[in-house]
Amino acid sequence: MYEFIEGSVEYANPAFVIINANGIGYHLQISVNTFEKLKTLKRARVLTHLSIKEDGHSIYGFFDEIERLLFKQLISVNGVGTNTARMILSGQSPTEIISAIATGNIAMLNSVKGVGPKTAQRIILELQSKVTKMATPAEMAGMPTQTVKAFDEALLALQALGFQRAAAEKALLKITNNNKLNLGIEDMIKQCLQVL
Repeated sequence: MYEFIEGSVEYANPAFVIINANGIGYHLQISVNTFEKLKTLKRARVLTHLSIKEDGHSIYGFFDEIERLLFKQLISVNGVGTNTARMILSGQSPTEIISAIATGNIAMLNSVKGVGPKTAQRIILELQSKVTKMATPAEMAGMPTQTVKAFDEALLALQALGFQRAAAEKALLKITNNNKLNLGIEDMIKQCLQVL
């Protein structure tokens, strides 16, 4: 119903923000990640999700699209409500959550208050294939844009050489995480060939 709300930030805390849009104050439930990005802004455009339940209507706010998409994916899982999804998003960055789901990291999801081992397993089972389409492994690792491009090109080259995608991704992630320097495509490929 509401795609976004734009206006002045009247009040913000880690649980909610009040946006004044043309004289109407909208109370938006937010994650800690969104709060960190909004807390210093005077004006903001906040992406929204409207939740309608028997006992009331709530609007959830997100600073960026990846967080909103992840929220929608999380609440689609049986047993994960809006508050639990918001707690998950408050505990880690969206890319860290996507990485945890993609790699099957039950312990990370289980560390969030309100998420037990069965719920963590259900999240991974239902969302693993969906979240991997949301971001590349390089983006999930939080790499700079230039490194992401080199990573993707090196991955394509390794696949062209006949390596399995999963093995090539794992080797590239290991090399880029261990190396503090920005590696070029050729260097990434050479180091991966030593590892694979």
